Amino acid sequence: MAITQSPQKQSTAEGVEDDQGLSNECKDLLLSLPKEKGWRTKHIYLFQGFWCQPKEIQSILSFQRHFQAQDSDIVLSTIPKSGTTWLKALAFAIANREKYPISKKKSHPLLTSNPHDLVPFFEYKVYASSDLPDLSKFPEPRIFGTHIPFPALAEPIKNSQCKIVYICRNPFDTFVSSWMYLNKVKPDSMPMVQLEEAFEMYCNGTMGYGPFWNHMLGYWNESLKRPDKVLFLKYEEMKEDIVSHVKKLAIFLGYPFSVQEERDGVVEDLSELCSFEKMKDLEVNRSGKSIMNFENKNLFRKAEIGDWVNYLSPPMEEQLSKVLEEKLSASGLTFKAAKRP
Repeated sequence: MAITQSPQKQSTAEGVEDDQGLSNECKDLLLSLPKEKGWRTKHIYLFQGFWCQPKEIQSILSFQRHFQAQDSDIVLSTIPKSGTTWLKALAFAIANREKYPISKKKSHPLLTSNPHDLVPFFEYKVYASSDLPDLSKFPEPRIFGTHIPFPALAEPIKNSQCKIVYICRNPFDTFVSSWMYLNKVKPDSMPMVQLEEAFEMYCNGTMGYGPFWNHMLGYWNESLKRPDKVLFLKYEEMKEDIVSHVKKLAIFLGYPFSVQEERDGVVEDLSELCSFEKMKDLEVNRSGKSIMNFENKNLFRKAEIGDWVNYLSPPMEEQLSKVLEEKLSASGLTFKAAKRP
């Protein structure tokens, strides 16, 4: 389903809302961009082919202009609510297990730090302020997270030897998780977005970093062209067989498990350390805020596959199925748990 709305454009007289902390350059840019109703801000804007919020646009511009990649960097990309926290925990534990042995789990950083603090977002932390970050002392390997679509990544990332890992989830579950999460973290001044309205926005592509199909296809197609550069993972497949996927991820990142590690059960121990159940029960993930002003407790809900059947009606299922057929069928990208049992 195409974006059928005719996005509004602002006039200078109309002005820009949600502009606190924005540069004059960004405010002027917003005046020229198509906009639609947002989920947790009054409006979202069509920027470089995807929809995002004003402060995100300013951060992304800074990131694109200033980030210099190193060949040893690792970039973890997701569309929101598709396994971001899980992927960050896994990649951090894999790449740092020499420094932080899994055998010493009681002192592992993942027990005392939220994964989003250990693997910061480009747009929500690293470039979120007007001050440019000093990354010279950033622990190596440098691991960053992002929701930015592949075409909008900083050019040095695309042109370097750094690794990109993308995880996506079946769009039905992603929608439900996104809707529930954003209604929890929205400002009190914003009304709750009803399920039916949010669903229409989602199917039309007007959601954060969407359209979701373009986001997925950008990384999917690049993974087919450059499998040594981009690893494409599916949430459902990882849930079914985490051990083999952890091994696959470790090999791709350049930190393969030794035969002895496998014999000692390191893969299984690492998988357990990073599991949803383990992370959700940790005090650090039940309190505090690691992504801007969003409470950590809201990052963990159910992590179930197929929970969407409890929220979407058969007509909604049919509508989203048609979107997937239209947008993804020619690509070869398919999802499990995208049909009602």
